[in-house]
Amino acid sequence: MRDEMKTLPSGELVINVGPQHPSTHGVLHLILTLNGETIVNLEPNIGYIHRSIEKMCESLSYRQFIYSTSRMDYLSAHMNNHACALTVEKGMQIEVPERAEVIRIIISELTRLASHQLWWGSVAMDLGALSPFFYAFRERELITDIMEETCGARLTMNYFVPGGVMADLHPDFQRKVKEFITQFKAKLPEYHQLVTGNIIFQNRTKGIGMLSKEDAISYGVTGPSGRGSGLSCDIRKLYPYSAYKNLQFNEILETEGDSFARYMVRMREMEESVNIIEQLIDNIPEGDFQAKTKAVLKLPKGEFYSRVETARGELGVYIVSEGGTTPYRIKFRSPGFSNLSALNHMIKGHKVGDLVAVMGTLDLVIPDIDR
Repeated sequence: MRDEMKTLPSGELVINVGPQHPSTHGVLHLILTLNGETIVNLEPNIGYIHRSIEKMCESLSYRQFIYSTSRMDYLSAHMNNHACALTVEKGMQIEVPERAEVIRIIISELTRLASHQLWWGSVAMDLGALSPFFYAFRERELITDIMEETCGARLTMNYFVPGGVMADLHPDFQRKVKEFITQFKAKLPEYHQLVTGNIIFQNRTKGIGMLSKEDAISYGVTGPSGRGSGLSCDIRKLYPYSAYKNLQFNEILETEGDSFARYMVRMREMEESVNIIEQLIDNIPEGDFQAKTKAVLKLPKGEFYSRVETARGELGVYIVSEGGTTPYRIKFRSPGFSNLSALNHMIKGHKVGDLVAVMGTLDLVIPDIDR
């Protein structure tokens, strides 16, 4: 028994949610202090699947360490790899071919779509709607089929390397991407009809889990969770990398700061990802898909940092090099860790049933937090 339980005010109770609870989206343990059904305090207890990825990376070469990050936020695998590749390329001043830059963006935006589709189906299922989960996977499977042809995997995918991408595109890549886009655009209104306009879903999310813009900044919340509070934090817009600076797309902002606002940001972001892919899919430059690099990479002595916009927010990669073939120190700034830190602030005063909605719209992936 926890010592705190001995001194609880009258009527309060401490309960555990997880670490194997189906609504925690992974191995997350929450310690709730309740007064009746009202949440008085929430304490996340993390680390159940901590694998010391940062320390592991320090014993791997600059080609090898990239792929450990596919096991962090596994729904943003390509974008995690992208951040690592950018950091190595910055240190070695590698110029990435234009063809590789465009391929990277298309793959990244397909990854964002696949992540948001899984999130949409999951958050609806968390709140009691089973059917959307199957509709979401209907379109998502088209993306994973494309990924399987491109890089040979469907989940923890590896394709980006320092200097470009591992291999050139599959001959059917453009055709299949355009077929997916056509189907997805036709089915997106169905998503809104099933969930967005559902009065039960709206009642479960509007005014629930409020997070102001100031508090989002204070807690370091980024990604769609921050933009749902009106915080402009899209790295693709603020600090453009790869070929994003040449593209026309909008940063999606909602100002309400509740669970429904975070939901709408992701729904509208899927439209922007489609827009980005449509600008590029018929305009993939010819040329090399990878810059010529040495078999063994050595970063010069110094400190290097790069960041990208994953499906959950800002991922930063910080490398300290002593000039050898492996990093002296690596640190990952993962979005999920900071976003989770705001959960106690957002959920206080709400009912236990609201916790599922708030966690769902934060879109937590626990390996991204534990690392």
